[in-house]
Amino acid sequence: MLGQGDFRYRVVPNWGVLDDKTPVRDCHGIVQDAEGHIILLTNHIANNVIVYDKSGRLVHKWGTSFPGAHGLSIVKERTQQVLYLTDLDRHMVAKTTLDGKILDEWRWPEKTGLYEREDQYKPSWTLHLANGDFFVLDGYGRDFITHYDASGKFVKIFGGQPGGITHWGPHGGMADLRDPARPTLLIAMSDQQYLLRLSTEGKELARFDLPGGNPRQIRLHKGRYYVAHLADNWPKDRNSRGFLSVLDADFKVLSNIAGAAPVYSDAGKLQQMRHQEDIFLHPHDLIVDDEDSIYVAQFASNNTYPIKLERV
Repeated sequence: MLGQGDFRYRVVPNWGVLDDKTPVRDCHGIVQDAEGHIILLTNHIANNVIVYDKSGRLVHKWGTSFPGAHGLSIVKERTQQVLYLTDLDRHMVAKTTLDGKILDEWRWPEKTGLYEREDQYKPSWTLHLANGDFFVLDGYGRDFITHYDASGKFVKIFGGQPGGITHWGPHGGMADLRDPARPTLLIAMSDQQYLLRLSTEGKELARFDLPGGNPRQIRLHKGRYYVAHLADNWPKDRNSRGFLSVLDADFKVLSNIAGAAPVYSDAGKLQQMRHQEDIFLHPHDLIVDDEDSIYVAQFASNNTYPIKLERV
């Protein structure tokens, strides 16, 4: 049994394990479509996108041109669902149909003057507003955040180290749309061990410390935040395994899945967290389905397929 309190889980053995005809390398991104399919993004160019049903059976696969496949978002635009994926090696964002047709691409924001070369731009994830606007996190490059409107046109760029965004910080995240009149950007600041809330103009609104964690992605499900921690002492200890955290609406940690129970001081400060059970190996992204099951994609995990957890 993994986790604490009301958020306890067990591993579903061999979920999603396929044969060598459908290989994976790093399993970077994972989302769920409206039909309930689990969509996995891997940087193996035999099949960048693998689509599962909820039982872990292969539905279909596509993609051979994204060697640096990293971030994956699913968005409903008008009547169709589309995918936004980032590629670290090709220094770009691609928008595709669910079956892989390329609809649009965005390269490095050269005209801003903030980059001298294309290879300085390594986008890690996209965050999407309800009106169709989206933001690209340059989490492996220069840490800027680029805003595009719903038609894909450049609006502005902010952040970066001159703008107070620490390097090896803005890795993944989400647009927090709970208050439709005041959407914000909630960013997983990976090696910095905190979540950062920004206005859509780039103003810092709040920080939520997660000491000992390494938050790579955050998802909202039924009023709770679910965070994938790549490891608990990364990058000093690249063999540390990582865990997941469940947080309430006020960002208090309720449960650490495969991690030690969260401890708060008398002053309400979260103490250092750590992994406990050797279940994961570098959780990078997660998604929670309508049955509260969690699907975990992992980085640098010896080519392992996603892990499914059932809530107990």
